[in-house]
Amino acid sequence: MVYQPEFLEHLYRTMLRIRLSEESLVEPILRGDVRTPCHLYSGQEAIATGLCATLMKDDYIFGNHRSHGHYLAKGGSLQAMMAEIYCKEAGCSRGRGGSMHLIDPDIGMMGSAPIVAGTISLAVGAALAASIRKDSRVSVSFFGDGATGEGVLYESINFAALKRLPIIFACENNLYATHMPIRECRVNQPISRIAEPFGIEIHSVDGNDVLQVYEASRKAADACRNGNGPIFMEFMTYRFRGHVGPDDNIQGSHTDIRPKEEIAMWMDKDPIKRFEQYLIEHQLMDKDRLQVIMDEVTAEVRDAQAFAKMSPSPRQEELLKYVFA
Repeated sequence: MVYQPEFLEHLYRTMLRIRLSEESLVEPILRGDVRTPCHLYSGQEAIATGLCATLMKDDYIFGNHRSHGHYLAKGGSLQAMMAEIYCKEAGCSRGRGGSMHLIDPDIGMMGSAPIVAGTISLAVGAALAASIRKDSRVSVSFFGDGATGEGVLYESINFAALKRLPIIFACENNLYATHMPIRECRVNQPISRIAEPFGIEIHSVDGNDVLQVYEASRKAADACRNGNGPIFMEFMTYRFRGHVGPDDNIQGSHTDIRPKEEIAMWMDKDPIKRFEQYLIEHQLMDKDRLQVIMDEVTAEVRDAQAFAKMSPSPRQEELLKYVFA
């Protein structure tokens, strides 16, 4: 496959925006400047980047508790996301939602929520609406391996299969549901096989290879647009940081039971480093150009942090402004 240089740069820049924005939150979280629980996406950038690169602006995506990457890859404002993480009025949810409640309907990011599997049925509803309207929109539901223990996922797959809905079920399998290794909570078989009884197309993809993610997702999105959905995709990946926050072993809490050898093995599969190596080896981009992009994204993230810190907090008298009974 021959890719345009502009497209390759877009993929690289998007992954960097996700990684650097995530890493810029580490110290503010540790200092207590950021108080909303933050589930960092570091290590999983290739999935959101590769899949969202196949989508149109008005296609729908629905996220979960670890959705900074989904929001940014779909085109969400970095400044608005940072402001939301700092719970400021300029945030994408007006500072009322924090890290786990990101939304921007204008670019198809229809929302994220911390309830495990909580947005899967909503994504199916959006796909049903698209099917009824016949507007060729695709809906994507991002969820983790832990969501495979929730009944709503199977109900949603069944309904989507019955109605042949244009939806991609995107399972980001990072091998741990909170702190429980996957081997302790499900039988030893690929997660993608859970969709087999519903008679739909399934894929298991290296989630740390952005081009493999893109190619598999492009075919899936095209299939959905042509009336051949739904599609179930399992992306194998690994989070570099703790389940919530930078590290699960700080402040006297030692809950990260992941073996050091396992962490080191996955660090060697860093999706950004792998893509950099690919670009250099194929003479598609040199180190100088990569550094320029790194510097530009670093400045963008720094500006977003400054914007968030300087933005005003919601006013106390408006505490109930967006609460409905």
